[in-house]
Amino acid sequence: MPSDIAKLIWHNGKFIPWGEAKIHVMAHVVHYGSSVFEGIRCYKTRRGRAIFRLREHIERLFRSAKIYRMVPEEFTVDEIVQACVESVKRNEFDECYIRPIILRGLGEFGVNPFNSPIETYIVTWFWGKYLGADALEKGVDVNVASWNRFAPNTLPVMAKAGANYMNSQLIKMEAIVNGYVEGIALDAYGYVSEGSGENIFVIVDGVVYTPPLSAAILPGITRSSVMQLCTDLGIPLREIPIPREMLYIADEVFFTGTAAEITPIRSIDRIAVGQGKRGPITTQLQEAFFQILTGEVDDRHGWLHFVDA
Repeated sequence: MPSDIAKLIWHNGKFIPWGEAKIHVMAHVVHYGSSVFEGIRCYKTRRGRAIFRLREHIERLFRSAKIYRMVPEEFTVDEIVQACVESVKRNEFDECYIRPIILRGLGEFGVNPFNSPIETYIVTWFWGKYLGADALEKGVDVNVASWNRFAPNTLPVMAKAGANYMNSQLIKMEAIVNGYVEGIALDAYGYVSEGSGENIFVIVDGVVYTPPLSAAILPGITRSSVMQLCTDLGIPLREIPIPREMLYIADEVFFTGTAAEITPIRSIDRIAVGQGKRGPITTQLQEAFFQILTGEVDDRHGWLHFVDA
């Protein structure tokens, strides 16, 4: 077994070996995408291992489950938080990625999900820089996707649901086959939405702009962290609908997400963003972000949940 994946996976309150974490081919989730999940990072800090905004992630997991009527009644938010901590401890990771997932297993066949059991897993593994080893410094080349995000009242984009990521796969695959690292989706009205798995920020004349929740975006935990850092640093921030053409005249653009962290975008549709490299505001936000994550500065917002406390 590769050393970068966990030996043990948490399943419905018990730890089982990685190889025993299996679902049936006829499980509801396989056929109908009935799952909600989270992505969380654990960092190696000066004070020891710490999970970034763990409680907020698990609270969002339960909100996603509530929308889809699949909250695991036998577990509380506190219990899943503690299970995430225990998963890191048991697998002896210094730093890792954590994936809690709630899904519907093998039950009654058909679209009706109510008679399929709800199962909860927590998986951990080591995951490097999502968009490339040097992406945080050099930036990435992206395109505007031909695939839009969901129209209102079709799929609930505020839920981090497995089914939503079929749309993300189309955006990602299109980008890759056309020579880009990632794609940017527009919403149903043609405004900028987000990447396949990241929120987006656009900087023009020293002002940071980001799409509102109504632009069919996931309410990202890292997104909210960056918004808080803008306030801390006195950087003007506006949450407004962003027209596509604003991407091409921006001074800086960057993605945010648990996997992507804060990744600058150096070109969009082969048009250079600003000087075609990481800009000063993006750099400032990255430095402030990672100073907290490494323990270099005081965690003034209480974002770090220490594993060994």
